[in-house]
Amino acid sequence: QVQLVESGGGLVQAGGSLRLSCVASRDTISNYMMGWFRQAPGKERECVARITWSGGSTYYADSVKGRFTISRDNAKNTVYLQMNSLKPEDTAVYYCNVVGTDNKWGQGTQVTVSS
Repeated sequence: QVQLVESGGGLVQAGGSLRLSCVASRDTISNYMMGWFRQAPGKERECVARITWSGGSTYYADSVKGRFTISRDNAKNTVYLQMNSLKPEDTAVYYCNVVGTDNKWGQGTQVTVSS
């Protein structure tokens, strides 16, 4: 199990930006595809972005394409999500996790976008 700690969330006005960070404590994530996920109230958790172990390939959900950027620094065991042009519908708890495994979820970080 890889332990992951998310941070960087907060309250921002529509059109604003936030940068989320996800640090793996005690374990390395350099061999894994990593993803950022979000869960809004009353909705299922969805993947918004993924990045391969090398960072050479990324995937984005249509709802965030062109606004969000996922990146990673394997030397720091950290994955980032740069979120620009935020919309109220981006409001959710954001999580990172290893893609394609049953790794335990972290506590997430709350992102709230006001209109």
